Amino acid sequence: MEIKRKRFQGVLNILSFNRHFYIIGLIIWGILIISLIQLELPILWLYLITGAFIYGLIMPLLISAYVYDFSGYYDFKWLKNLELKNSKLDQIVNINAGFDETSYILKNNFPEADLKVFDFYDAKRHTEPAIIRARKVSLVYSNTQQISPDKIPLSDNSTDVIFLLSAVHEIRSYSEKVIFLKECKRICKSNGKVITVEHLRDIPNFFAFSIGFTHFFSRITWERAFKEAGFDSFEETKFTLFMSIFNCHF
Repeated sequence: MEIKRKRFQGVLNILSFNRHFYIIGLIIWGILIISLIQLELPILWLYLITGAFIYGLIMPLLISAYVYDFSGYYDFKWLKNLELKNSKLDQIVNINAGFDETSYILKNNFPEADLKVFDFYDAKRHTEPAIIRARKVSLVYSNTQQISPDKIPLSDNSTDVIFLLSAVHEIRSYSEKVIFLKECKRICKSNGKVITVEHLRDIPNFFAFSIGFTHFFSRITWERAFKEAGFDSFEETKFTLFMSIFNCHF
């Protein structure tokens, strides 16, 4: 199945899924402006607050457009640097957190491989409005299985590559994250890999998403989690300033 993304689909997704933040932000901005006018404070305060709110509301959309719509992320050309395209892959696994934009694209890139898709979304625990809205429009890959992060229903040493694409940060508990990564290690072949793509809690993402960067985790946290899960190798390459690709194996 050929998947053709719409123009600006990435930034429109961000705006749609997180519209509650934008509505709340505009309401707070309006209240502050009215308060400043009532208090007759210097006009400079109005300019500073307005500028801060415009930056905080617009910058995430600009960065999202760059990363998801113009950088080639969904073209998967960055896979070439991971030396996967020329490898014989019998089984690959793609695991998401309730929103899947990549499984059909992966299948197109690896048509000969058996693709297993899993979703660890839990409606009782993952209650963020953005995830709930994303699930309503997600294109579900055929035979996607719902799982718990602590149990992937595959045999030991059965998988060549596991893709975790902007998903695992939704596992907020560090200990649960390690348990999940141990499951990934269990199903990987001895020469298998786990390819993880994530925004980081770092300076570029702070300037991009302001306080929203706390939704992500630092490189140190990811490295510690993978090593605690039993992976010997933790290699990071940057895909734009705002996203990291972790290539982990053992």
